[in-house]
Amino acid sequence: MPGFPVHISASSVLGAGYGAAAYFVGDLPPVTCVMAAGLCSVAGMMPDLDSDSGVPLKESVAFTAAVVPVMLLQRFQQFSLPLEAVILVGAGLYLAIRFGLAYLLETYSVHRGMFHSVPAALIAGQLTFLAFGSQDPLHRYFMASAVVLGFLSHLVLDEIWSVRLGLFGPKVKKSFGTAVKFYGPTAWANMLTYLLVLGLGAAAASDAAWTEKVAAVRQQMEQASRQIYTVPQPWLRR
Repeated sequence: MPGFPVHISASSVLGAGYGAAAYFVGDLPPVTCVMAAGLCSVAGMMPDLDSDSGVPLKESVAFTAAVVPVMLLQRFQQFSLPLEAVILVGAGLYLAIRFGLAYLLETYSVHRGMFHSVPAALIAGQLTFLAFGSQDPLHRYFMASAVVLGFLSHLVLDEIWSVRLGLFGPKVKKSFGTAVKFYGPTAWANMLTYLLVLGLGAAAASDAAWTEKVAAVRQQMEQASRQIYTVPQPWLRR
């Protein structure tokens, strides 16, 4: 199977192309494109969170622990949390992800389990959508798609490396079909994965509807304020 350098290189190249296309074709801000490219790059390591090797697990968990609190800053502002509370919540999230999530993954995850699946890619995208509390819905979809794209690149590479060319044609390894899949051999893992997909999907849809409604109200208020300043007042007329 491809190693850590292959996965991170492929997802980085894919992320760079994704960000560049969004900048030149989609006319998105450069900072947004660079961030999406970085998320796509890191998402290429995410399926290996269940790996027996320590490098993918440590790197992915450490990055997630650092980035998630930052992505949630706008969420904290929406709840009007004071600065002290934001710092405490951010520190708590970092510790919970850095050590709690790492412990759960090391203890209960199985290599090539449901982490290596298409539903897991959807879960990663949904979590990104919920964490990235931008007021522009397009930016949220853009970031979530970047994570899904990087995640899927890992799965596709695993499947490609499962086919080996021999003297008498291609040979399929036992690992073929264990990456790009929709269900695994364990019933409870399948059930938990699809429950997460449904639950996070409902939460993302509800949050997207609320965000779009707030954006529409904000746009109406801005239009109303511009009309107030452009329409001459009665006492200014001659």
